[in-house]
Amino acid sequence: MYLLEHDAKELLSAYDIPAPRGRLIGRDDTIERSALPPGPWIVKGQIAAGGRGKAGIIRKAANTGELSSHTAEILGATVKGREVAAVRIEQQVADAREVYIGFLLDAAGGGVRVIVSASGGMDIEQISHDQIHSALAQPEETALKDCVQRLARNLPPELAPAVSDAGGKLARAFLALEAMLLEINPLFVLPDGRWVAGDAKLVTDDNALSRQKSLESVVKTRAADYTDVARKHEHGFDYVVVDPAGEIGLLTTGAGLSMMLIDEMRSAGLKPYNFLDIRTGGLRGETKRLTQVLKWIGEGKNVKVLLVNIFAGITDLGEFSRLLIAALGPANLKIPVIARLVGTNLSTAREVLAPAGIPLHTDLDAALDAVRKHLQRGDE
Repeated sequence: MYLLEHDAKELLSAYDIPAPRGRLIGRDDTIERSALPPGPWIVKGQIAAGGRGKAGIIRKAANTGELSSHTAEILGATVKGREVAAVRIEQQVADAREVYIGFLLDAAGGGVRVIVSASGGMDIEQISHDQIHSALAQPEETALKDCVQRLARNLPPELAPAVSDAGGKLARAFLALEAMLLEINPLFVLPDGRWVAGDAKLVTDDNALSRQKSLESVVKTRAADYTDVARKHEHGFDYVVVDPAGEIGLLTTGAGLSMMLIDEMRSAGLKPYNFLDIRTGGLRGETKRLTQVLKWIGEGKNVKVLLVNIFAGITDLGEFSRLLIAALGPANLKIPVIARLVGTNLSTAREVLAPAGIPLHTDLDAALDAVRKHLQRGDE
């Protein structure tokens, strides 16, 4: 889960990681001067993506007029396919050096990649490699702290103590939150040696959500901001809208196979609407989850056809097909359905789907050709 900056800073505050004073403002909220920190301010659009400064949704405000106009312009903007539903208004930090520090789970290396640089901010990607210092450490607090201290020796002496102190606290938070990525850019280092997290990028493991009560609370109370994670937490499977303008709804199982299907469709010039891993082995006679998925797919304004792509292992395709037909009614999905099924009891599945007018294919290319035909008819 990629947390919004505001939520990341709120969570990190429990680990003694300071941030500029700020407040979250949504579309329906009134900006009350008394509730804000002293100005000047910085208005920061809240989306789960990097590059917000270059995208124009992080702006400085010297007075209340600029504060109001920047907030109004940023709220509702669409950046990187995401709509800005809230801004964080926080106090500007003056006379500070901008430093970078990050922790990244390195599965291939079997540890945590620790990265520091004496230069941070929006242009971090343009910094030369010799200015970036990194090392792999074991996912253990003492090892991470020691790694940060070693890397900090490469920094100017006026920055090293602050980076070492910040790194120790961030290492603790990274492990405690079972994070996959924790990045502070910029880390403001003040003239007196104190430091403040100017920004915070925190990505956590969805599979650890049941153990992380603070994260679980964020998902439950802010479900509108974490729609995909909230869905998975409530319904027990993955469903993500990958292209709001997509034309093809996908009813699929198997995370890897589903991602490969999406990649293959995009390479062929097709526009899938959603990713799904419904885990058909757990259906066992109930249609609630199937109905819910079909309703979500039906919300796609441009969805013109549904492609069902199921590789059955423990699932009986005959049973799955009966459940699919039963779910289509209450889902009220009024688009053509193409099925590509492979696995156990295929002949029964064909008998079940045929009366409903759902063609069954075992070859993916043939199924995609059928999808194209329906899209062409729709365009005509």
